[in-house]
Amino acid sequence: MHDPLSDVVRLLRPRAVMANPITAKGAWAVRYAEYGLPSFCILLAGSCRLSVDGHAPITLQAGDFVLLARTPGFTLSSPGEAPPPIPLDPQAAANTRGGLRYGERRGRPDLRSLGGAFAFDGGDAALLAAMLPGVVHVRGSNRLTQLVRMVGEEAADARPGADYALTRLVELLLIESMRLAATDAAPPGLLRGLADARLARVLSQLHAQVDRPWTSDQLAKLAALSRSAFFERFRRVMGQGPMEYLLAWRMEIAKALLREDRLPVAEVAERVGYGSASAFSLAFRRQVGQAPGRYARSATGSL
Repeated sequence: MHDPLSDVVRLLRPRAVMANPITAKGAWAVRYAEYGLPSFCILLAGSCRLSVDGHAPITLQAGDFVLLARTPGFTLSSPGEAPPPIPLDPQAAANTRGGLRYGERRGRPDLRSLGGAFAFDGGDAALLAAMLPGVVHVRGSNRLTQLVRMVGEEAADARPGADYALTRLVELLLIESMRLAATDAAPPGLLRGLADARLARVLSQLHAQVDRPWTSDQLAKLAALSRSAFFERFRRVMGQGPMEYLLAWRMEIAKALLREDRLPVAEVAERVGYGSASAFSLAFRRQVGQAPGRYARSATGSL
């Protein structure tokens, strides 16, 4: 069975841009401005309070993992009564090497954690943000704990092969996070769709045969639902209709083929299921906002 989750990670090509140990002692609070890129943190010892803009505050305990798909502004503080937060620049924190310390500067820390962020060498980060809840909070995952520890070790040691190892580890970290977020409580989108057994079959086939001229009747048959029941279920779970989703995914693949493989427009059109370059160009312009040739030139110029 084809795996849509792997397709998304391959398209995004995530890489680590920062992984730092973080410690704290005493009563403390810090306020980070919006960062915009996905970030993650795992608590190794102690506890703290996390307040992400637009979300209810949560108390983090040892073993907890948090992933913020867009990393809006947030406040971290010690448990109980804390002082006014100290404003911090997330870009400066990302460029800090050797670790961050909150609160009292001396003495054995009450809290130990590892925080990091990643960027994408491939697709748009908005693709990930659209799939994930604003705050992914996982409690007690041994696999995530091991992966984050390894990310931190590779980032700190800079041993031969570290860049490649970090890339693979971040891919695994992202996949494991998305697996755990793929429930019926996820926001409408691919992760929620993969948690629905009937729609998962449909999504698997759409990704496996993106160039096939699918019809709604064929997809409804795959889901073992009537056409109307399938359409209603797909729209409710995925947040868009099946043909809208297929179009959006085709265009994500097309952008990658134009940007990275630099294929001719006619060949890209064929690969994503269009009978002519003109029909593909029209669809691409409507979806992306510019002609495929212009998109390819602008993407090449930004490398």
